[in-house]
Amino acid sequence: MKSRPTIAVIGLGMGSNHASVASESQKADLVALCDADKARLAGSCKQFHVERGYTDYRKMLREVQPTMAIVALPNALHKPVTMACIDAGSHVLCEKPMAMNVREAQQMADHAKAKRKKLMINFSFRFTPQAFALREIAESGSLGDIYYARTKWTRNRGIPRFGGWFGQKKLSGGGPLIDLGVHRIDLAMWLMGNPRPLTISGAAYDKLASALARKEKKKFDVEDLAVALVRFDNGATLSVEASWMMNSEKGEDMATYVYGTKAGVCHRNLDEGYSFEALKFGDWDGTYAATRIKRCPHAPHSVAHFIDVVVDGVKPIVTPQHGIDVMKVLDGVYKSAKLGKEIRV
Repeated sequence: MKSRPTIAVIGLGMGSNHASVASESQKADLVALCDADKARLAGSCKQFHVERGYTDYRKMLREVQPTMAIVALPNALHKPVTMACIDAGSHVLCEKPMAMNVREAQQMADHAKAKRKKLMINFSFRFTPQAFALREIAESGSLGDIYYARTKWTRNRGIPRFGGWFGQKKLSGGGPLIDLGVHRIDLAMWLMGNPRPLTISGAAYDKLASALARKEKKKFDVEDLAVALVRFDNGATLSVEASWMMNSEKGEDMATYVYGTKAGVCHRNLDEGYSFEALKFGDWDGTYAATRIKRCPHAPHSVAHFIDVVVDGVKPIVTPQHGIDVMKVLDGVYKSAKLGKEIRV
């Protein structure tokens, strides 16, 4: 009798949510967990009824050889751990951002292809019913020619784990742009049909967080606000705004608008939280109206979809190239901000 595919989760901060979904799968077994924090590891093993817990992912890969590995670690570890998992024979779901830069992202994609392993990036904002509904509208041609989009995730006060790895460039690669903006950039590009970025004009600021870091004696050397204008190879443009700390109205403001020649759509958060609504705008029966989309298709969790991709051969919603193209935007914004001019990516 053929044994069921197996799953291991590396990193149990964000990864605890992934482990929860994996533990409920009817198609694969969660068999191993890994985290450097022994107390957190023990708690997660008990919670998810997993017998094999490790503090060393290399040892785990050698001993367990999982069919699938989920990498949910600080950004600087995405590439080396993903490469090690692929070398161990595992298909990989890697947390966003794909890597620290485009070069690393391309190496990950090339390695997965050479080893014939699936590699997916956890662009989880695609996996909401509202995003699925808007993607269906965009793919149907109902928007017409999509020529402009704007996307944002801003906070007036919301630096994650202030003083930790999120605010240290050597570990994170950047601030809110690479942490929050990556989600909304990917969602916008997906709804736009995944055009390829061509040129970028960006700016990055640290007007508030660095002063707070000095006052509280915390480590912080990334931006607290980034903005950009991205031009794509099809002539469309995208404006981007991402912040952890700015003097704005809302505590948590997420919105992605996509505009076409026939209609427009929006995916945004409700009540400054993590529930969403989808809207469409356009001429309906000769009258211009804004309509909330009430019936949205089922959207699987990204982990469940990854399992389907590996076990059932389902076409992946997220490809390595999508991760690379988003990485080009992130890299481009930081480079443009540093140079003070538009750059070609």
